[in-house]
Amino acid sequence: MADYPLAAQTIKNEFRRAGIRFVVALPDRVTSHYLLKGLIADPEFKVVQVCKEDEGISICSGLYAAGQKSVFMMQYTGFLDSINAIRGVAVEGHFPVCMIVGLLGKEPDVAPTKSKKYGVKIIEPILDVMGIEHHLIERDSDCAQIGQVIDKAFANSSPTAILIGREPR
Repeated sequence: MADYPLAAQTIKNEFRRAGIRFVVALPDRVTSHYLLKGLIADPEFKVVQVCKEDEGISICSGLYAAGQKSVFMMQYTGFLDSINAIRGVAVEGHFPVCMIVGLLGKEPDVAPTKSKKYGVKIIEPILDVMGIEHHLIERDSDCAQIGQVIDKAFANSSPTAILIGREPR
């Protein structure tokens, strides 16, 4: 695993560095096996599993209102399903919902907008139209920006999306 390009532990370390203690998650095939299971097993993190993505948006907003920092892990299909909650709560309500979005089926080292998967292809343009800053993470070297992105979202009270382009191990 040492030569695998993206390590779940590296992502966890960035969450920790950014002061994240709550992880709201709707399990997805990109991040569940190594990252989410590792977060559940780590006593430094409290994982709240939800049934629908719009619940996750509201829970992250409520945690922020209570003075807590969180991230919300979901698959891109769930992001698409929860556009109205993201718009109404995170964007218009100015809540720093930090979405960790798994891009299931995205080809390694291919820009999301160049993906053959239609749902993956439209994620970044939708984020752009909504004015939501986004960053693609595919390698450990990309992970250094995770903490900075989370810090910026909380400093500006605005949502952000961290797109996970391959399964972390």
